[in-house]
Amino acid sequence: MGADASPGRRTGSGTQPDRPASPDAVPGRQMGSDTHPERRAGLSGVSRAALPGSTSRAGSPAPRPGFPSPRPSPTASPSPSSASTASSRSAAPSPSGGGRAGRRRWGLLRQRDFRLLWIGETTSGFGNSLTSVALPLVAITTLRASTLEVALLAAAAWVPWLLIGLPAGAWVDRLPRRPVMLACDAASFLLFLSVPVAAWQGVLTIGHLLAVALLTGTGKVFFQTAYQVYLPSVVAPADLPEGNAKLQGAESAVQVAGPGAAGVIAQAFGAVGGVLVDAASFLASGLCLLAIRTREAPVAAGRRATTLRREIGEGLRFVAGDPYLRVLTVFGAASNLALMGYQAILVVFLVREAGMGSGAAGGLVAAMSLGGVAGALVATPLSRRFGSARALIGCEALAPPFGLLIPTASPGPGLAIAAAGGFVLVAGVVAGNVIKASFRQTYTPRRLLGRVSVSMQFVNYGTIPLGALLGGALGEAMGTRPAMWVIMAGLALTGPILLAGPLKRRRDLPATPEPRP
Repeated sequence: MGADASPGRRTGSGTQPDRPASPDAVPGRQMGSDTHPERRAGLSGVSRAALPGSTSRAGSPAPRPGFPSPRPSPTASPSPSSASTASSRSAAPSPSGGGRAGRRRWGLLRQRDFRLLWIGETTSGFGNSLTSVALPLVAITTLRASTLEVALLAAAAWVPWLLIGLPAGAWVDRLPRRPVMLACDAASFLLFLSVPVAAWQGVLTIGHLLAVALLTGTGKVFFQTAYQVYLPSVVAPADLPEGNAKLQGAESAVQVAGPGAAGVIAQAFGAVGGVLVDAASFLASGLCLLAIRTREAPVAAGRRATTLRREIGEGLRFVAGDPYLRVLTVFGAASNLALMGYQAILVVFLVREAGMGSGAAGGLVAAMSLGGVAGALVATPLSRRFGSARALIGCEALAPPFGLLIPTASPGPGLAIAAAGGFVLVAGVVAGNVIKASFRQTYTPRRLLGRVSVSMQFVNYGTIPLGALLGGALGEAMGTRPAMWVIMAGLALTGPILLAGPLKRRRDLPATPEPRP
């Protein structure tokens, strides 16, 4: 998505594992040395013998594929011991002796800690993809919710970004990231578990669903912010593009399986069954995080001495003053407004307007989500072939017009046409998210990464609840099909925003910020 998003998580990928032939072959980097002193001191010399983005948990988060989801005093450098550990980890020979072919096939998945992170996020991503369909189905089929109530349910998951998004970034920069992520997983497990329990007791209400969406959305703010800063602690800087692509590709894959599975579960066991699986997925994610051995560098004491307001302001000023981050933030906000508008009413549209059952609606969403797998697979090759800046513009500007095919969904050929349009739209969104996530993580000084990420997300994700409310209001006022036409037309007009900044003059995105006067 132009943005990085996905309700209830992360908001949050198979990839090209070949090592790039040159530094500028990595998405988001140009040939040249890294000039950030923080990176040079603690991470120089860390190279690959062999990136999750934004995922909504990420990554997007984005928005999430299929339900395209959205967009982020000096600190101490990593200790020498942690740097040497990372260096030896990336330089270690293949334990299987598979040589170059083995490294190409598995890449970062051969690294234990990244593999645990990948498994945990893939499992929770599958649960989340179930809930993205299951929660609206619970509201529609069990509680007989209106179109506006379903839209409010989607909006509630993103309101926390407006309320606590900015201070969350500064708080996360002051705290160890893994404990923050573990606390969010535990809270989300209990909250989602309460939905099937309440349904089985006959006391489930739309207010309960709204509270769960709001509170798990709060957890998502902290988890996603910590997650984006935590990834560079697990993998070397040169491996971030591959790590982001693998995590995004895995999320895209589960977005294919999740909606279809949600439809089958809803027909066999009731819509709340999918929510129960999502609760279990948070438990699995937490267990994988606990098993990771890599330790983060301690948070610098000097950072704690600064005021929260000053830290928030520093992140906002960095984003506002940087021409690349600024244009990406504005684009993400505009595209997320439209993306969430259509996501908020998509299930209602498919069930009530297109006449689809729960299983068929989940299957159509799964077919659209398959584009996310394709997008994650082609992001790195496209960046190498055409340059990361050109690939980003191509993906984000050319894919949205295909979304105009989605409102054509109707029994017969119209369903195939809508699925094809959604496939291309999601492919472009996910490919763009992979490129943007790698760029943000390598371009931003490490000491500012949490605050910069959350500053961008505050603006990008801040439009998501507005988009959900807009979609619900348009659906109530003119019907869901006309509302879909209006929303997708608006999404198609967001691409030119990327051409308003310096991106149009470059082949590749820069590796480091330009000096400021």
